[in-house]
Parts: sequence; structure tokens; C-alpha cells
Amino acid sequence: MTDHLPLSESDLDADLDAAPAPSEPAGKYDAEVDRIFGAGGPLAPAVGTFKPRQSQTEMAKAIAHAISEQGTLIAEAGTGTGKTFAYLVPALLWGGKTIISTGTKNLQDQLFSRDIPTVRAALRAPVSVALLKGRSNYLCHYHLERTLSNGRLTSRDDVGHLREISRFIKMSQSGDKAELTKVPETASVWNLVTSTRENCVGQECQYYQDCFVMKARREAQQADVVVVNHHLFFADVALKEGGMAELLPSANTIIFDEAHQLPEVATLFFGTTVSTGQVLELCRDVLAEGLAHARGGVDWAKVVTVVEKAARDLRLTFPEGGTRLSLPQIPPTSEFFPALGKLKEELEGLIDVLEAQAERAETIEQCRVRAVELLEQYKAWKSEPKKGKEVEGDDAVLWVEAFSSSLQLHKTPLSIAPIFAGQRAGTPRSWIFTSATLAVKNDFKHFSAQLGMTGEPAQSWPSPFNYQEQGILYVPTGLPEPNTFGYTDAVVDMALPVIEAAGGRCFFLCTTIRAVNRVAERLREEFAARGLDFPLFVQGERGRTELLDSFRNAGNAVLVGSQSFWEGVDVRGEALSLVIIDKLPFAPPDDPVLAARIEVMEKKGMNGFVHHTLPEAIINLKQGAGRLIRDVEDRGVLMLCDPRVISKPYGRRIWQSLPPFRRTRVQAEVIEFFATSNPPPGKDSGSEP
Repeated sequence: MTDHLPLSESDLDADLDAAPAPSEPAGKYDAEVDRIFGAGGPLAPAVGTFKPRQSQTEMAKAIAHAISEQGTLIAEAGTGTGKTFAYLVPALLWGGKTIISTGTKNLQDQLFSRDIPTVRAALRAPVSVALLKGRSNYLCHYHLERTLSNGRLTSRDDVGHLREISRFIKMSQSGDKAELTKVPETASVWNLVTSTRENCVGQECQYYQDCFVMKARREAQQADVVVVNHHLFFADVALKEGGMAELLPSANTIIFDEAHQLPEVATLFFGTTVSTGQVLELCRDVLAEGLAHARGGVDWAKVVTVVEKAARDLRLTFPEGGTRLSLPQIPPTSEFFPALGKLKEELEGLIDVLEAQAERAETIEQCRVRAVELLEQYKAWKSEPKKGKEVEGDDAVLWVEAFSSSLQLHKTPLSIAPIFAGQRAGTPRSWIFTSATLAVKNDFKHFSAQLGMTGEPAQSWPSPFNYQEQGILYVPTGLPEPNTFGYTDAVVDMALPVIEAAGGRCFFLCTTIRAVNRVAERLREEFAARGLDFPLFVQGERGRTELLDSFRNAGNAVLVGSQSFWEGVDVRGEALSLVIIDKLPFAPPDDPVLAARIEVMEKKGMNGFVHHTLPEAIINLKQGAGRLIRDVEDRGVLMLCDPRVISKPYGRRIWQSLPPFRRTRVQAEVIEFFATSNPPPGKDSGSEP
């Protein structure tokens, strides 16, 4: 990784300095927005804690203007701006048919169940609203019945869960598994009672009229406002499967909340992935359908066993432990290539058997179609080089990823800009992209270029919080370079006095799972040795929601987590007063897609670190830092342990993109901050981070 390049400040400024903010156009809805968001407007009585905020009002005006002009707006809103209401008010009043896409299913549920009903009631807006999720979120009558009848459940938990699901499906209007809290989201039984695109029987299903997926899609078709998530949006657009592919043509306004996630999500879905796990699932279904409908004449167990063995043998050509290799990195002598050929050969044999038996049952024909699609995906993954040049050229990278029980073959586009620009072309409509983290020091070039939106209007509204008074950015002295052996232990040693001074109340955010495990191990030992009674919660030991609830309830806990706790987590009040970040979140240097992207950029004369790696890290870091101050009453310390923020030329760019906390390098000042009810005098101290 080239994160140590000797770049000068002028190099960075030339490449990344902010473009001047566009002058704000007067909009035809400005007066109405002022009235709604004003002190005497309808929002205040509807929301007890509502107070007029200039940044929220101005943001709502800009969004209303973009909607009225059927234009595009990239809108960054600092934490506490109230961006949700800033886009909901114009959307519900003037947006026409509106699709709102959020980063996660949790945010989706919050919008649908809480935020939209609140705004709709306050405005008395006569709009209908629908919630649409991916099909794996809805119970399937057909697969539930099949699972109940074939009795293949192995654990007592699964039997109990299945009983709850059978009871729930008779009472539920939506079939959304999120409503059944008695069965954990991670329970394996869900896979047996929901459908996939591949194994859905479609219109041939006897339960088609009662299908929860189809019902959700029909409601979405008819609703004025549809709430989806990014994964569904791009999965359906990429596959033209149904939900979004049918909704998009009629939409007047599309709003992406948590829009900073879009490049990564879109890359995932505009690429293709095929896995050995899909082959094993197909074999499971072939065996079940073959025995049910065509038992005579075919030894189904023998037919699927050879395919399963070929899939498992392909997986075993790579060691366990998160192997990620691009095609050129796999040695030509690797067992991978003959094993891949063998799997294709066995799939062809399976297809021959299914073709001969397909007329016996519609479900066997479905298995045949799935087998053909899988074989085509495996064949398409590696094309022969043409005229000495790799076929994927600058367009896509081929790579493999090994998990404990499956091997995935990916074909990932190096840029989604042309694909996404193509999605936005055609029917005129307004596109709103909003998040707390879209810019690098007020410059939107990185985000907009990734999505092919260069030149589109972009604005930023500052947080109403008083960061100088409410928090400190602390960069400790004396830590070794992050690639040094024992770095994580050094970070823990440096953090312990601060955690103790804070009385726990800490998020310890790490950039790797390995660091999470080491930090947790060390903290357990040190808390016991020092007699510190701080509950310790560690990512992976329980579900994220359960961990967060326990953290909030404890009031003096320490939570150690990696990427999933850097964003989308809202802990207000004194339960969280210290956020420790172990390292700058640079992407891992062995990421084959990142390596290929940087190679292409550097062929074009660009600097891969300046133009891609650094802006990505800054946006990620802003997300992590954003966990600390969530309310006007919050106070706390952001402890950024990575010495590169001081020692490297790009360090200034990094901390200038963070909220404007008071800054220090002196541990005693941090201890004093926690010891007093009021923050110390508001001047910077120590050498400047």
C-alpha cells in the first residue's frame, strides 16, 4: 500500500481542494419551507424536541428546488442537522412518486415506522407509503410447507423456531421476518422458509395469490412513497428482477440516504458472483425434488454426490482464512484450474439428468434452469485472452474469495460510473444524494466521480453542534508506526488511562477483526488486574442490536468493534463519551479490486493514493468520528491513535476533514476533561494535530 508516499501539501491541495460552493438558487417553495420549519410551523407540535435550525431549513429548500427542477443534488449534512426531515418534507409535499433508499434494513424500518408517519401527520399530507425489502425478508408459504413436511431439521432450536414461524405466518399481514422477534435473525431455519430468485416457483406456485413478496411489490406499485434499501435497489436494477425494475419507470424523485455507501453497494451488484455454496444449495434441492417427484429410474443421491464433491474440491484448492486473489495472482500450476474444469463437467452431467426428468415436475424443470444458469456463470467467469490482452482490460477484475465452507468467483467492474450514469439517463426525474460524509474537506469530487456525476450541484450544511466546547480530538504521542509488531498492544496501553478516566463509556473502533480480538483479550486482562468494573462487549459475541442495547443500558461499558460499528450507530447521552480509533481506515493493500483500480488510475497519470485511497479513508474516518457527538448535550473525546495523522504530509488533510474539535496531544488534558463538569479553556494545545 502506498500510504507513505512523500506527497507535499501543495500536491494534495492541487488535487483535492474544495470547489467553490454553488450560489443557492431561490426556489418557488422557499416561503413554504420557511413556514414549515419555523418556530410556529407544524413540525414543532408534532415533534416535542423540534427546534428550528437554519442548516436544516436551507437544506430542505435546496432539495425542494432540485425536485421542482427535476435536477440532481448532492447534499452533505453534518450530524445534528436533521437531514431526514429536510428531505422528507419536500418529498412528501412535492416529490410525486418517490423512492427513498437507505443504507440498512434497520434505517428502513425506522423511516417507515417512525419518521415518515411523524412528518406525514404533521403536514397532514395525504400520501400512501409502502415498505419494500428483498425477497429473503419475507416468509414463503411454499418453502415453509415443504420444510414442515420433509422433517429435515436437526436441532431442537430449529424445531422451536419453526413452530413460532408457523404460528406467525397465519397472523401476519406482511410476512416480514423482522416482525417476528422471537426467532433470531441469524437462525439457520430462515433459509428453509424463505425463497431465493433461483428457487421461487413463480406463477406456478399454489400460494401465488397469497405470496408476501408479490403483495409487497403490488403495494409498492400503488404507493406514493416507497422505502427500500440500497442492496435491494441495486440488486433489482442489476437483475431486472421485479421490485425496483418495475418501480423505477414511474418514479419522479429518488432519494438516497446514507449515500456514501452507494459506490461500494453498486459495485457489488453490477458485478457478478458465483459460489460453490450455490451449487450445494442446488444439489440439496435436486435431491429433495427428485425423490419427491421422480424416484424411479434415477439414483438421485449418486447424481448429486459427484457434483457436491466437485464443488467442495474446488473450495479446497485454497486455504481457509479469507484468501482474496485476483486471477493473475493465481499460479498457472494451481489445482484451482483443473478443479474448476471438473465442476463445470459435473454440472453438465447433472443438467443431462435433469433434462431427461424435467417433464415429471415443474420444480425439477426449475432445478434444470438453475443448473444451466450456474454453469453459464462459471463459464463466463474466465474468458480466453484475446491477442495477448486480458479480456477484462480496464473494465473488470476477476478474483476469488475463500470462506470456511465456500469459494466465490467475482467479476467486479473497476468503475460503476458509466453504468450508474446509464441508469440515471432517460426519464427526467430528480435525484437526491445525502449523507453526513460525502466530502473531503468540503470537496465532493471523489464521491461524484465514482458515480459518474461530475459537475452536478453539491452543497454542505454544517452541524449545529459546538464541537470546540463539546469535544476534544486527542492524538497521543509516543506510539510506534501502525505496521510495527505489537502496535495494537501499544494502543491499548495508551488507551487504558483514558478509558479509566472516562469511566468506561467507550467505543473502541478497530480496522481489522484481528485487532478487535486482541484489544478485547487485553482489556479483559487489564480490567480484571486493575479492578475496573466496566462491562466489555465485543463484536461477534452477540448480534449488533443486542450489543448496542446492552451497551446503552450498562451506562459504563466498553464496546470493541470493527467496520459495522463505524457507522449507522446512534448512542446519545453519557453512555458514550469516548471513541478510540486504532488506525486510519485505509483499505487493505491485498484487496484485488482496489489494486486493479489504482493500477488503471496510474496508467492514466493519476495518483492512486491521492485520488482514491486517501479520500476513501477520510470518508470512513468521518463516519467513525461521527459516533461521538450525537446531540447538543453530548460531550466527549475522540482519541485517534494513528501517528501518521501527524507525521505524514497527508495528515493535515485528514484532521481538517473531521469535526472542528479542540485539539490536544497531552493526555493530562484529556483526563482533566473527564474530571470536570465543564470543558477546559478552549484553546488548542500541544503540537498541532
